[in-house]
Amino acid sequence: MHTLSPKTPGWLDWCQDPSVPELRLPAGTVDAHCHVFGPQTEFSFAPERKYTPCDGGKDQLFALRDHLGVARNVIVQATCHGADNSAMVDAVRAAGGRARGIATVRPDIGEAELRDLDAAGVRGVRFNFVRRLVDASPKEALRTIARKIAPLGWHIVLYFESADLPELADFFGSLPAPLVVDHMGRPDVTKPVGGPEFSGFLRFVDRQDVWVKVTCPERLTVTGPAALDGERHAYTDVVPFGRRVVEEFPDQVLWGTDWPHPNLTDHMPDDGLLVDHVRHVAVTDDQRHRLLVANPMRLYWPDENA
Repeated sequence: MHTLSPKTPGWLDWCQDPSVPELRLPAGTVDAHCHVFGPQTEFSFAPERKYTPCDGGKDQLFALRDHLGVARNVIVQATCHGADNSAMVDAVRAAGGRARGIATVRPDIGEAELRDLDAAGVRGVRFNFVRRLVDASPKEALRTIARKIAPLGWHIVLYFESADLPELADFFGSLPAPLVVDHMGRPDVTKPVGGPEFSGFLRFVDRQDVWVKVTCPERLTVTGPAALDGERHAYTDVVPFGRRVVEEFPDQVLWGTDWPHPNLTDHMPDDGLLVDHVRHVAVTDDQRHRLLVANPMRLYWPDENA
């Protein structure tokens, strides 16, 4: 029996009653960035965690999947679970082939454990460089992990702040695996989309084997979720950044909800509204099909036809 911990003070729980999106998602849509939290009664949180969330388990995730019209999920290991991937793996297995996983592992992980994760549906590892979430990201240890996962054909998911990219770019380029960047590299949306910071990020994507998640406008926004002219057009300050990535790299972009939205302090997004945000960054049917279906299927289910 697990000892249950109270939520972090001020923690915002995920939206219990998301709206029905106006956008009809194309058949086969993949939510390529989501998480599971616990539930605590089954899966303990890591002692070294920086936050204690509400429960948000696989049953709730799959209910949201069906409500939004999503076909599949890519479940990314949440930092609150540390390197114990049990909750994530349990959810991936329970999805019956409709989910893949991204793990957090330590440098001393053995080949047998990696192959067990691969057999369960894990297809990558996540390296976190956001200082408020991790104490350190020692590069030599991460290189060791990268070398161990390379024979499996896995990729590396990178989470970092945009201001830190210049000092990290060479290290990222030295890793022997494809890269997937969370949340467009967390750009500062108060700066011009054509300015030097975001242009530098685009150059990084262009010269590497990099995929980009056009995700989390609710994390990047300054203007917030207020609708424009009464329409379901929110997070308008983030739209130019997402649209630029989709236009420049149509075959390298992915999308996801980030459910259950950890560590938000301003507001909790309506997941139906996040779906409708997609039509403002991917404005054609072809762009949306690549973003939501073809690209994630090629990365996570390459043996199946998108």
